[in-house]
Amino acid sequence: MRATQSHALLTRRQVVALRGLRLPLLALQQLAKFGIYCHPAISIEYQRTRERYVILGKESGGAVTDIGAYCGFVSFTGEPLEWLSRTSSLAPNGIHATVVAPKFVRIHVFHNQGSYDLLITKHELVPQAERKRPALQNRILFHGAGGTLPRLPGLPEQPGKLETLPEFRSRSGDPVLVPAMYLKAASAALAGARCFGCRSPHLLVPHHDAEAMPSWGGSHAD
Repeated sequence: MRATQSHALLTRRQVVALRGLRLPLLALQQLAKFGIYCHPAISIEYQRTRERYVILGKESGGAVTDIGAYCGFVSFTGEPLEWLSRTSSLAPNGIHATVVAPKFVRIHVFHNQGSYDLLITKHELVPQAERKRPALQNRILFHGAGGTLPRLPGLPEQPGKLETLPEFRSRSGDPVLVPAMYLKAASAALAGARCFGCRSPHLLVPHHDAEAMPSWGGSHAD
């Protein structure tokens, strides 16, 4: 899929691969009402210092008691990426950091009470014949809707903490599994969608931590 294609020519699956989860209007209104800003949009940018094109992504989101959304980025192999810059904001649950890279994987989560939607997409720049500017290629790796957490009776959910991933099923009821290499990253993004008053990245890491595969971010609000 080319980034220069008309939006009207894209299939629904291609739109989801490019734009992220397509949330209903009521969900978007509720996120806005509670001041939760999740920005899954990505763009092609020109990096003059290295004379190359890169993809820009913004890790963002957070949660209140019953609703949350989060978007973050990792490498193709599921390893942490270094942030380009940290974003300081007076309000929580907004943009936490930005990342630029020729390719990355985006993880986008929406949490509504006990239900979870999880989208994992791959994005990379590919050369275009006779054009300097590359095209943006997008692919869905995993898309689970209406997932629920397996819980023991009498044990309430803890904000910002996930002992296990939600269980997702196909329309026919078959289990749909998150790709193994993205399990840790998906868990971190899901925790972000449950992080009350979130102010720190859950996936992007500082430069000196990028090879350590640590705790996926710094300290987070519980």
